[in-house]
Formats: sequence, C-alpha cells, structure tokens
Amino acid sequence: MSSYIVGITGGSASGKSHFLNKLLSDFSDQEVCYISQDHYYHPREQQPIDEKGVKNFDTPDSINFERFVADIKAVREGQTVSIKEYTYNNPNAVPEIIEFKPAPVVLVEGIFVFYHKPVAELLDLKIFIDADEHVKLSRRIIRDRLERGYDVEDVLYRYEKHVAPTYVQYIEPFKANADLVIPNNQHFDQALEVLKTFLKAKATL
Repeated sequence: MSSYIVGITGGSASGKSHFLNKLLSDFSDQEVCYISQDHYYHPREQQPIDEKGVKNFDTPDSINFERFVADIKAVREGQTVSIKEYTYNNPNAVPEIIEFKPAPVVLVEGIFVFYHKPVAELLDLKIFIDADEHVKLSRRIIRDRLERGYDVEDVLYRYEKHVAPTYVQYIEPFKANADLVIPNNQHFDQALEVLKTFLKAKATL
C-alpha cells in the first residue's frame, strides 16, 4: 500500500478540526487515517519561551518534525504507529495512546504542514482552511478557555505575541501553494461535499 496523502492547514482557530470532524464522519478507519500535528509537540519543559517567560507553542521549534515525518511515511507504507496524546497543560486530562493505522487515504493536519518542507513533499493534495482574523480570534478565545484553561488575558497575549506573527511568517505565505482554499467564516458545506466525493473515490481504488 502507498497511501494518498492529503495535507490540511490554516491559521489557528480557522476551523480545521471542525472541518475534519465533518469530513471524517463519512469515512471508516479502513478508508482514512487521520494524523494531527498536535500530537507531535515536544514535552512542555522543552518548549521555547518568549521574553516574558511564556511558553510558545506556535512556533516550528515546538514540533518534533522528525517523528512526525517518520510516522507519516510509515503509515503510507503500510505500518501501524502509536503515540501518546498531547494534553498541553490540562492537569485533568489523562493522555491516551493513539494508533495510526494504514489506509488508502491519510489526512495530515497542522499549522506547519505546508511550511515544513519534508512534510510538504509528502502531500499529494494541499488544502488551506481560511477565515478572517476576527473570526479566528473569537474561536481561539472560546477554545483556549474551555480546553486549555487559559483566561482571556492569556489568550489575547498569546494571540498577539505568538499566534498572529506565526500566521504571517509560517502559514499565510504558503496559502498560494494550496490546491484548494476553503473559506470558513460561516460554513464550508459545498466544499466539504466536493472533497468527500473525491476522497471516496481515492479510498476505494
């Protein structure tokens, strides 16, 4: 088996996870394997810090790209790999062991999958999920408060000092390399249906 690899990227809180959940709901594990960059962060104690001592998870230095690339290649060639779930700073979360099993289609998602050349070179199809800045900021506030326990002041600081500069330097410049750009300020229903149809064909080859 040599899988068809789809890369999905976009700015933080552009709606990548929501889009992927909708997409994956129509596929079985035998058809599609989903590998998220979010499971490949270095341990918290190895994360870079900014001038105020705040850990910056929104930089390429935060990611174990060597392991990320190796696992994508392994799954593409028919191997099963496993990794411990990354829980950020949530003390109540018990990390699970996640398995990535071979499938005809592999979805690779993350904010740096177009930027990091060894990952980008593995992608057969590149999809960019796009949203306006004010939409992304609103979503980020809600997500980080609920999932990661940050207060609004922390979220705004991280967005201004980490998230926004990262988008400008490492994400937005590679939008032009995308095969598909999907706007997601309100909905993505039509684009989702088109992609589902295309990947169904790839999954049944």
